[in-house]
Amino acid sequence: MKANNVEELVELGRQLGAKLKGGEVIELVGDIGAGKTTFVRGMARGLGIDSEITSPSFVVMNSYPARDGLTLNHYDFYRLEDPGIMKTEIAESLADSKNITIIEWADSIAGVLPENRQIIQINYLPDSDGREVVIRHHELAAGHPELVSGSNKLNVARGDSSSDWIPKRIRNDNGDSE
Repeated sequence: MKANNVEELVELGRQLGAKLKGGEVIELVGDIGAGKTTFVRGMARGLGIDSEITSPSFVVMNSYPARDGLTLNHYDFYRLEDPGIMKTEIAESLADSKNITIIEWADSIAGVLPENRQIIQINYLPDSDGREVVIRHHELAAGHPELVSGSNKLNVARGDSSSDWIPKRIRNDNGDSE
């Protein structure tokens, strides 16, 4: 997927956030300044969160109450060399099906994360302010195409409402987006 500007990146996040039901684990990958927290702002809007969404870079974790009794837990381990007690906290967040757990810079706690997590990679587009957003399943699902989202195409500028980009975890039992 392509987001030509900040507004489109937020809109992509909002569309994904509107589909979340709790229990999802999302690993955000991208360089510093790629737009990971901006994408989370959009997801928060889709979850009905009106609070200001800020990067948890210096505090490690921000938690926000969301619609339907859900909680968005947003972690950033960029400055965390040794995860220590954070591994336990992440494990607790993952155990609660009402939590949506989003993690930036997850390398230090990779052993705690479930195999069925979604990975959202945000890349700079050359010669523009745009971003490429790629949603995929953890590498361990590579041999199981049924676990991976479809063509990952969504053009916000055209208003394309195709659900092919929605990871299977956030589709209904019929495989359709809700």
